[in-house]
Amino acid sequence: MKRVIRFSRFFVPAAFISTGLILLSIVGYVTKGFNLGVDFQAGINQTVQLAYPVGSVSYSGKGNAELRISSEALTLVFSGAEIEQRTVVLSYQDYSTIKDLTGALAAEAGVQVSVDPAQESFPSNLLIPTSQGNTLISQNAIKLHRAAAGESELFSTIDHVREAITGLGNISVQTLKPESSQRYLIRVEDSGEDPNFSATARQAVISGLENAFGSNRVVVLKTDFVGARYSQGLSRTALLLVAATLFLIFLYSLVRFKAGYAIGAVLAIAHDAIVMVGFIVWTRMEFSSMTIAAILTILGYSINDTIVQFDRIREQKKLQPNEKFINVVDYSLTVTLGRTIITTATTMLTVLALFFFTTGSMRDFALALFVGMVSGTYSTIYIASGFATWWYTRNRKAKGPKAAEVAQNASSVS
Repeated sequence: MKRVIRFSRFFVPAAFISTGLILLSIVGYVTKGFNLGVDFQAGINQTVQLAYPVGSVSYSGKGNAELRISSEALTLVFSGAEIEQRTVVLSYQDYSTIKDLTGALAAEAGVQVSVDPAQESFPSNLLIPTSQGNTLISQNAIKLHRAAAGESELFSTIDHVREAITGLGNISVQTLKPESSQRYLIRVEDSGEDPNFSATARQAVISGLENAFGSNRVVVLKTDFVGARYSQGLSRTALLLVAATLFLIFLYSLVRFKAGYAIGAVLAIAHDAIVMVGFIVWTRMEFSSMTIAAILTILGYSINDTIVQFDRIREQKKLQPNEKFINVVDYSLTVTLGRTIITTATTMLTVLALFFFTTGSMRDFALALFVGMVSGTYSTIYIASGFATWWYTRNRKAKGPKAAEVAQNASSVS
């Protein structure tokens, strides 16, 4: 016979542990609040890279020419009614230095290239990929920049960046990996006083960085702006999504199982959501739309595990109707433990891969998922099953005196 693990011995200690975690999460939320991302806070998110200016490219021929720079090649696309549409791809493998690459680019009809002679010997794959802005080249030249070739060429730190943009109000700066890229995520909060905040703040950030590190050394990779009205609406929507998820899961559990199971399932996933909120608050992880996605993902993951275990408990109770309910729960949890471990472990492999090989919001998403999966496995066993056991025992005790009274009345009548 399979050795039964007495999970029920830890139902009461687990209730105290979970209560402590929930109180800690609430205290953290009240005292610290969320580290709101730009999705939930009016302001701008600007991703910039500090780099070396290489030169410029312009086009004076017929039609249009579009210049795109990727991590592997430089692509030039010619289009228009007056010229033949064609695409020129200059691979970094074929043109290993900036001199070779810009020479091949200048050989195209109508393309003018100006390069700093001091930059020609550097590898072409150091060119910064096109991320934002108009990629059409015309007589208004597009500037080319390259990343630092090594640690000796690094000229900025996160502290220097913060010092360069002081005076813009509430600002946060984050280094994007790898640190050798000199790439930073700068967030400036909108106080609501400036009607032209998006344009003013963007230009102020660039001006401050250029004054500190030199002109033409700042490349704006991405800029996001969220207005106050949109951020408030998104916050309300996020709360409604979580509340609606809990309510719908309760209805589903109530239809499929009895009330005790349904309440236990909702308590378990509410526990997971609160624990994740506490982790996000205390670690000062940025609270963004990706974080909401992680919470909703964990709610679905946790309820799936809970339903599987509740199904097993219900089936086992039918097979052993005279067995104590707490023994049925222990046996069912023991039987499904292997499935829970395998499912969680294999899913965690993917989550850990995201955590170690990504950066920014995706890395935070993976970390939140990891914490939620640990909490979900714990809550399924000790919160959902523990509450279902308590509910069943309480109802049995309540029905006991009534059953005895009915039996006594029946005997007196006979």
